[in-house]
Amino acid sequence: MTVLRPSAWGALFLCGLTGILPGALHAQAIEPVPYADLQSTLQARITFDTLPRQPEPGFKFDAAMRLGRAWMGQHFDGQSRHNRGGFDHVTGTPDAPLRVQPGARGQNLSVAYHQGFESNALFPLGPAGFPSLSARGEGAVALLFDQGQHALALKVHSDYVSPLGRAPEPGQVFLTLYTRQGMVIARHTRPLRPGITQIGLRRANGLPDIAGVLITNDDPGGIAIDDILYQTAPAAF
Repeated sequence: MTVLRPSAWGALFLCGLTGILPGALHAQAIEPVPYADLQSTLQARITFDTLPRQPEPGFKFDAAMRLGRAWMGQHFDGQSRHNRGGFDHVTGTPDAPLRVQPGARGQNLSVAYHQGFESNALFPLGPAGFPSLSARGEGAVALLFDQGQHALALKVHSDYVSPLGRAPEPGQVFLTLYTRQGMVIARHTRPLRPGITQIGLRRANGLPDIAGVLITNDDPGGIAIDDILYQTAPAAF
């Protein structure tokens, strides 16, 4: 019979922690908070209302977009985009430091007036390409802030509520948060509901190291994004 000495027990305990801690730390890296709470603390907001109100399909942008103190594209340098069932699926580790890259022509981003938001909104364009209806909202968005963030918030619109209850079930939106060196801080999945879903995320330790966010989804009707909250003033802790 093999007897584990105290040192062996300690080694076994540490091995157990090695298998547990990464997931535990990952889960604790960010915490969901109400959008309204961050609305009162984050003083900057990205909207898309500097453009004229153009009905869908709206305006197509084949290059990276500059809004406020942030850049927007489809993915980050070092990553690849793939077609997964008509949706953008992004793989790979971003190069350091983070830099946004647009998608292929007609598969990057568009802005149009959105009835659900009652304002202009961002439509990530999927593999079907602009101006196809099946491209609007099925794409990926890479958001890069000039300054590290300790929190962020945004509004996501999925399919409209069906008065007859025949609309397909809403999907999910997936957010991956990165440091400026391309390391994953956390991955967050949020189930969507018909209409507007408000998302607020805050670093559990208050560290302002969120430099980039990659947003994808699998919602049958695609998504639109508006009212992105972030901070430009130095964080005070």
